[in-house]
Amino acid sequence: MLTRFLFIPLLLLQLAVIGNTQPIGDTAVPDKTKVWVVASAQSALWAGSFIALNKAWYADYPKQSFHFFNDLPEWLQMDKAGHVWTAYQISRVSGDIWRWTGINERKAIWLGGISGVAYQSIIEILDGFSAEWGFSIWDMTANVIGSGAYVSQQLLWKEQRISVKFSYFPYQYPADQRPRATELFGEGAEAVLKDYNSQTYWISTNLHSFFPQSRIPRWLNLAVGYNGRVMLGGRENIWTVENGQTIDRSDVARYRRFFLSVDMDLTKIPTKKKWLKTVFSAVNVIKIPAPALELNTNGGIRFHGIYF
Repeated sequence: MLTRFLFIPLLLLQLAVIGNTQPIGDTAVPDKTKVWVVASAQSALWAGSFIALNKAWYADYPKQSFHFFNDLPEWLQMDKAGHVWTAYQISRVSGDIWRWTGINERKAIWLGGISGVAYQSIIEILDGFSAEWGFSIWDMTANVIGSGAYVSQQLLWKEQRISVKFSYFPYQYPADQRPRATELFGEGAEAVLKDYNSQTYWISTNLHSFFPQSRIPRWLNLAVGYNGRVMLGGRENIWTVENGQTIDRSDVARYRRFFLSVDMDLTKIPTKKKWLKTVFSAVNVIKIPAPALELNTNGGIRFHGIYF
């Protein structure tokens, strides 16, 4: 969950430069000043994030020697989807920033992909020394998948035909579940980053990119989404409160939801305004609200007129 915070400063850096980023080739001449600025900024962000998270979060938990932890069964794998999304978007944003320096295309792509894994590794390293958690091979696998999705597409197609996106709409917890949800996920902006019951992750495919001779609008995407619901604990809806009492809400069934919906690739919308290109690129991390067909593991099928 914490890795979502790392994406924010990098996105702000992208907003400052992407309007001036142009496609480059393998024979480009890098601007040494820009290379120095970007390398210094990303190094500072990495080191600063490491120090800040260690003091603000991990300092409150006991330390132990480096160890591993299998968290694959937790949160119906929603946290793994979050790792894929974050690594993909950090790689995409970082790749755009490196392209701005004028270095050749392949180097920019690989540096973007490496940045995605490197930023995510901050959390994994700190987890590995925390008695509360541990180094998760599955988290790192998700990180590599996210960064690999960016790198492979950029090398193969020189564009992102398939994007990993995010959407959020607050889940309306029943009154008897709200205290637990607030304890786990917080409220407001914190819940946007932490509440897995309210998040949906999407694989959004640009149709025109695969059918360039068709009349399909260049911006039209088809998206497949995933969400888990009614999770009041990592592995099960049973937890222990401070006085040692065990709360058992196994009566509340956890379930998975899958979606089919339409989406937009905002970067495919033609515009000559650099500031608008910047906005489109930044907002493109999010799936637009649209009608959606839901299939869930409770055996239900539901149509949403608008799904966020």
